[in-house]
Amino acid sequence: MSLKYKRILLKLSGEALNGGDKSQIINSDILEQYAVEIRQVVDAGCEVAIVIGGGNIFRGASLKSGIDRSQGDYMGMLATVINGMAIQSSLEAVNIKTRLLSAIKMEQIAEPFIRRRAIRHLEKGRVVIFGAGTGNPYFSTDSGGALRANEIEAEVLLKGTSVDGVYSADPRKDPNATKYDEITFEKAIAESLKVMDMTAFTLCQENKLPIIVFDMNTPGNLLKVVTGEKIGTLVS
Repeated sequence: MSLKYKRILLKLSGEALNGGDKSQIINSDILEQYAVEIRQVVDAGCEVAIVIGGGNIFRGASLKSGIDRSQGDYMGMLATVINGMAIQSSLEAVNIKTRLLSAIKMEQIAEPFIRRRAIRHLEKGRVVIFGAGTGNPYFSTDSGGALRANEIEAEVLLKGTSVDGVYSADPRKDPNATKYDEITFEKAIAESLKVMDMTAFTLCQENKLPIIVFDMNTPGNLLKVVTGEKIGTLVS
């Protein structure tokens, strides 16, 4: 199978893991579905790194009072490690070799993030899961994903969402919203399109790292993206 992208960073939303049901933190069916999707691209020869948010467990930026922003962000980073462990277990259940690397040291459950080690894991065919964001408060997991994608020299950053691309407005609220098949970084900024947060977006723009926003919940979409089929929206 011919791959357009041989090394990717897949950014997943933490909220996606509960399957839209806020009464549960992690939906095992969603985990199994993601594992199958990722297994397909690994079997095709793609090197895969993953960054996942922690919003299904805790979102530091949403705190109103009682806990200061820095403390809340660190709590959110721990939530991403929990999700990373869940993704790791689901991938290993389908016989994919994985490594969980954390920006905050917790040796009993994850390796510390070391750039060269991460790249070597990828070269050996292991799926690398990056936890704890950047390891610093005031940065989102979008920023963590953009940073790690550039550090490992990924060819593309794939943002898997529940929407099939970037629209001129929220398609769930505006029936007249227009979907973009391709858009430049400059136009996305000018139109204030919510592709990623501005820090992450600017980092990708400065380093000429393309972003593809696509619907991760449609079976087969991930494989279609890495083989070059036009799925979602390309931001470049």
